Amino acid sequence: MAHEVRGVVATGKGKPVSLETILVPDPGPGEALVKVQTCGVCHTDLHYREGGISDDYPFLLGHEAAGVVEAVGPGVADVAPGDFVILNWRAVCGSCRSCLRGRPQYCFNTHNATQKMTLADGTPLSPALGIGAFAEKTLVAAGQCTKVDPAASPAAAGLLGCGVMAGLGAAVNTGGVGRGDSVAVIGCGGVGNAAIAGARLVGATTIIAVDVDDRKLDWARGFGATHTVNAKESDPVERIRELTGGFGADVVIDAVGRPETYKQAFYARDLAGTVVLVGVPTPEMTLDLPLLDVFGRGGALKSSWYGDCLPSRDFPMLISLYLQGRFDLDAFVTETIGLGDVEEAFTKMHHGEVLRSVVVL
Repeated sequence: MAHEVRGVVATGKGKPVSLETILVPDPGPGEALVKVQTCGVCHTDLHYREGGISDDYPFLLGHEAAGVVEAVGPGVADVAPGDFVILNWRAVCGSCRSCLRGRPQYCFNTHNATQKMTLADGTPLSPALGIGAFAEKTLVAAGQCTKVDPAASPAAAGLLGCGVMAGLGAAVNTGGVGRGDSVAVIGCGGVGNAAIAGARLVGATTIIAVDVDDRKLDWARGFGATHTVNAKESDPVERIRELTGGFGADVVIDAVGRPETYKQAFYARDLAGTVVLVGVPTPEMTLDLPLLDVFGRGGALKSSWYGDCLPSRDFPMLISLYLQGRFDLDAFVTETIGLGDVEEAFTKMHHGEVLRSVVVL
């Protein structure tokens, strides 16, 4: 039996999204039907709308979500109807070369639902990141459901499904930030501020926030930045060095994903320091660096996919810290909106007016 629900669909490149009737099938083997409670409005959804991910329109947008499992298909044992879950786009397979080497956080064969959700006329939909959660219900692979404590606010918890986990993980998992480290974060939107919050959580002592918007720098102070730099007013590389004894930061995180910000991150790190790219570049971008500088400065140049997280490990731990009052997920929620407000939320996000707009269903 198909479930008839409302969902937000991108029908073509650059076209405003529309609210459509969606048909969601009952779960088959290895699948779960989830009643969506909340879903954050993420830059990745805008990338889908703009054709920056693929041209496989129409897209059912939304992926940063929390909800309750309504039904599961045959063979599903890890979640059951009634479980409160955060949806993730890294449902590890357990059998690829990375999983077999004990590195499931880098799984190269993650699962999505096999069946297709469709428009009312039968047109198959491409769910964003295999989730498609700007909808009252969605169908996912059961491994995309991570069970967490139901005491958590769904609006806050769902943000671990993408942006907050990406930023925090870039600092803690990919960058290996630890006690006493100096950290600089370039770009202080939702992902960058999550990196700042993660750096504070693990004991970094100098946390430098860099942006061109004073409003975002104010947000960064609230998440734990010890210093702020407006890149319109001073050279961020020079300021980061000044604030770290002339050496540069131990870890520099580029949460923007542009060649110019990556170069700033590269030259703002200490010798043998680490650069982490978590901002998502567009396909036409290229990087030009002197190879001698890459060799001579040593250290590590890393990119961070989903904060190199393992949802089954990281989501419950971070929800526990949130419920203990040690990790303020609520602070990332700027506003709550309805399904019909997603297009307006894209505009606010593009103009830097919000950390996260969260759809509440």
